[in-house]
Amino acid sequence: MRKDAQSAMNKELNKLLNTAPAGISQRARAEFDGFENLFGRFLRETGSSADWEKLKLLPNDAIKQYKHLETPAASDFKSLLSQLVVIKLNGGLGTSMGCTGPKSAIQVRNELTFLDLNVQQIEHLNKVYGVDVPLVLMNSFNTDEDTQKILRKYSQIKVSIFTFNQSRYPRVNRDTLMPIPRSFTEESLEGWYPPGHGDVYYSFYNSGLLDQFIQQGKKYVFISNIDNMGATVDLNILNFLVNSPESQAPEFLMEVTDKTRADVKGGTLVEQEGKLRLLEYAQVPSDKVDEFKSVSKFKIFNTNNLWISMQAIKRNVEEKTLHMEIIVNPKTLDNGMNVIQLETAVGAAIKSFDRAIGINVPRSRFLPVKTTSDLLIVMSNLYAMRTGSLEMSPKRSFPTVPLVKLGHQFSKVKDFLYRFASIPDILELDHLTVSGDVNFGKNVSLRGTVIIIANHGEKIDIPMGSILENKIVSGNLRILDH
Repeated sequence: MRKDAQSAMNKELNKLLNTAPAGISQRARAEFDGFENLFGRFLRETGSSADWEKLKLLPNDAIKQYKHLETPAASDFKSLLSQLVVIKLNGGLGTSMGCTGPKSAIQVRNELTFLDLNVQQIEHLNKVYGVDVPLVLMNSFNTDEDTQKILRKYSQIKVSIFTFNQSRYPRVNRDTLMPIPRSFTEESLEGWYPPGHGDVYYSFYNSGLLDQFIQQGKKYVFISNIDNMGATVDLNILNFLVNSPESQAPEFLMEVTDKTRADVKGGTLVEQEGKLRLLEYAQVPSDKVDEFKSVSKFKIFNTNNLWISMQAIKRNVEEKTLHMEIIVNPKTLDNGMNVIQLETAVGAAIKSFDRAIGINVPRSRFLPVKTTSDLLIVMSNLYAMRTGSLEMSPKRSFPTVPLVKLGHQFSKVKDFLYRFASIPDILELDHLTVSGDVNFGKNVSLRGTVIIIANHGEKIDIPMGSILENKIVSGNLRILDH
């Protein structure tokens, strides 16, 4: 059956290739080769790919502590930065936050978008140290056209910006295991998907940029999600990589940070057959999920900030030695059809690199914006902005980020902005839960633990200038202009 499915898929893909426009047929062929390889593995590999019995907890010295890294001399900054390339993963849309177009175009602070802030960070490095660190965006077919239009506004800025596209793979019918799209035209758009950020290695290589940067003397690439506001270029980490003796220099460095109860589903590092391996929540057998979520057993999680040797990426791609576990992502299309997407995660390749290492970094290097609850935190007075980077206010008496849970009435950016007349003061907030039809007046202060619940049919207006400290608010509260 596996052989039949593989050969039927091959026939369908060849038919599909015949519909590719002349300009992209060569690229589509290379992408389909990658997809067929993934599909073949999917047919051969069954069940959860984590063999729990073979996994070992990491010894204490396997993860290096950030605080033990040396700070380089200022005179070395220029030579360190001249060996670096920065890749931001920019394939995602803003649909989960109710926005159209690339997620990186959502405004985060002072009308600046994720993309604006990332460009500012690199521009600052380039100006201050007299270097030219390239900013590279990995787009998807969903985000590329809009991103190219946005990039025009940076033409006068001192940043070399490059883009390449991740692959475009066909969704697979869950029942027949056949590809969904019938052609490369707009009508078949719903049949395609970008296959997760694990595709970065092949797409970066196929774009020609990897070779171009290696020829320019660049050594390491720093890869991170464009929506992680904490993922800035760190000279201590770069110095550690560049100045380690060649026989000890890590080819792959993963930034991890301490797990809290909010991160129990985050992927963690374990040891398998003498190699570091990323263990994702989706790969955990169902009877081991509680064990995986234990903060005392699995103490750290992956921030998806990765530093990787470019020569090692080139070797792995050319020698076909990259191995990443397959993530099977089930979806239902608008017409009700059940499909699967075969995806991979960039961090899962850690076991394919020599001398891979995890480094436990401060929590401040993990500040993702996945929801409007996260957006409230980064828009608030909890952070100050400096040259595109967010820094926690020194007025916060303890360095933890508050836990914020906004109900579904706030899930779209437009509704979120409508419900807050201004972003509340949360300098002293520990925990905020808001549920139901709730609106906030201007200059509200939230402190300690605040829970606001408007049940079905109720409405709560928090008055302008209110100070709520360790309060539960429920029932009806209307404030009307007259």
